[in-house]
This record gives sequence, structure tokens and C-alpha cells, in this order.
Amino acid sequence: QIAARRQIREKLPSWYENGQLIFPAKIAAEQCSSEQTAAYKQELIGESWTVCDLTGGLGIDSYFLSLKAKHLTYIERFPAYCEAAKHNFSVLGANNITVVNADTAQAVDTLPEVDAFYIDPARRGESNKRVFALQDCEPDLPGLLPELLKRSPRLIAKLSPMADIQMTLELLPGTTSVHVLSVRNECKELLFVTEREADGREPSIRCINFGPDGMQSFSFTLEEERNAVLVPVSQVGAYLYEPNTSVLKAGAFKQVAVRTGVKKLQVSSHLYTSDQLLPDFPGRRFRVDEVLPFTGKLCKGLSKTIPQANITVRNFPLSVEDLRKRTKIADGGHVYLFATTLADGEKVLVRCSKA
Repeated sequence: QIAARRQIREKLPSWYENGQLIFPAKIAAEQCSSEQTAAYKQELIGESWTVCDLTGGLGIDSYFLSLKAKHLTYIERFPAYCEAAKHNFSVLGANNITVVNADTAQAVDTLPEVDAFYIDPARRGESNKRVFALQDCEPDLPGLLPELLKRSPRLIAKLSPMADIQMTLELLPGTTSVHVLSVRNECKELLFVTEREADGREPSIRCINFGPDGMQSFSFTLEEERNAVLVPVSQVGAYLYEPNTSVLKAGAFKQVAVRTGVKKLQVSSHLYTSDQLLPDFPGRRFRVDEVLPFTGKLCKGLSKTIPQANITVRNFPLSVEDLRKRTKIADGGHVYLFATTLADGEKVLVRCSKA
């Protein structure tokens, strides 16, 4: 209880503050959604829909989906989770949820026909080891998918942020959209929406980052990314941009430049530049104060002018740790130092401040 409660403190502040709610296990709290990502899933369903959560767990996603759905069926194989969920739903006044104690993999023939299934396969394998690949999770979603799509026109799957998007698309034919969700620039989960009547087109990929200043959103398709042509620039402009984690995870390295008008510094650097500030860029924005050619001589005296900095390394031969040792620059402060390689192969340190 105490360990599980501690786990949800950051993720679910409104549930954490409610002393009447109970949490049966730390592992369930570990894999559960945060408030922002749970609420986001409401965008994927309709108001009059019936929904069935096939892997209920703590019931966070069930609860948030039930706020929009007409009715929700929560299915969970562990009796203790079912009892806790039943209690919590009652405390929260969620009267449109039916709790069912069953194993989805065994009960697939008796599942209700609904407008959407939701599933979050368990990411713990044998000996409680963490697993990321979809085929290693429980229940076996690729195996169950044909049966599930007989009983519902669509399925929403929540997967590990470590899962390979391209590989997962091959395992889940009929996927029409992928949603990459980050909270404060840390990728938290991937959502795959798979439909029975999919038209075979490549899915749209939506990159979302929930930050202190609101939500950043960027959408593209893998075909657009493949077809985009980009010529890197060797000059750093007045501003530097670093895409958010969702954009990087989704691999929109060229599309983010094509859409926003920034220039890429180098094919593998994933840093971008412009002469005008582009406030809608989906990521962090910096004002360039100085571009320093990287040399041994520079390293020796750099801490005199920059005693403290937040260092980021992108396509550079040294790690952040190695660079700190070489330059003796302490962590933190208001200076941002990007160590990177330009299009002509030159290694540089770009000193920036927040734009």
C-alpha cells in the first residue's frame, strides 16, 4: 500500500490525495498511466461508446475512459485488483463501470461486443523481469488481435515507450494511428489504435508532450518522413532547437524541419537552427550566444568563462560525463551547452540561453 501510494504521488496527484482510495500492488502502480496520459485517451473514443478494458490493473485508464464512455467493462485476472478497483470506482462515483474477474486470454470467447477494446499488456516476464517487446508481454496481443477485432471494430493498445514502432506496426496490422506520449519530456507510453475496417494506408503518428506550459503536438506519417528531402546547414543561426522526446522517439527527424521551417545542423545530430525565433517548434528553444570550435585548448580554460552549464551531447565523440571531466564545468545554472557535429564535420560547443 505505502510503496504503491508513493509510486503514484507524481503520476496521479488527485488519486494520491484521496485517502479513501486503495492500491493493492507496487507493480501495478509502476505500469499505470499518469493523469495526463489517462485523460488523453478520452480523445480516442466517442461519447456514446461502450468500452472494455481487457487488463484493468489499478483501473486508472478504466476510470478516465468511463468519464466519456457510455459504459465500461473492467476485466482483471487478479481478484485483489478487482476488489480494490470496485471500491475505488465506488468512492469516485464511477457508476457506469462493471468489474469482471477473468483472464482475458482465457475468456476471449465470452467478451462483450463493444465499440472499443483497450489493452495494456503486462510488461513483466518470467522472474518478474521487465520486458519491452510486444511478443514478450501478457496477454499475447498479436495472437488475440483477430479474435478481438471480431467483437469490436477497434482496439487501443498501450505499449512500453521502449517498444520499436516499426516492428510493432508489423505485429499489429490494421493500425490507423500511433500516439507517442511524453510527460515533461520523458516518453511514457505508446498508443496503437487498430481498426477492423482499416484501409491499408500508413498510420498517422501523433507526438504529444505534456509540459509545464501546456501540451505540444506534432503529427506526420512515416511515408512523409521517408520522402522528405533535407539539406543540412553548416552555419548555426541565431536560435537552436531540440525536438521533444516524442518527436525523437517517433523518428520525425526530417518532417519536423520541413513543417516548422528550421534547418538541420547535421544528418545525425537532431539539432536544428533558424535566424528567426519559431515559438511553435515542438521541443526546447534556445538563443545562441556563442559557437565555439571544440579544441583541447578550449577545454582547459572553458570553466573560467562558463563555470556551470546544462550540457547536452548530440552526435559527438564524448559523453556528457567525459566532457564535464575535460572542461571541469559543474552541472546546472542558466547556461545551456550543446556539444555537436556540424554538416561539414566540425565539432563545436554551442553556448545558449533559454529563448
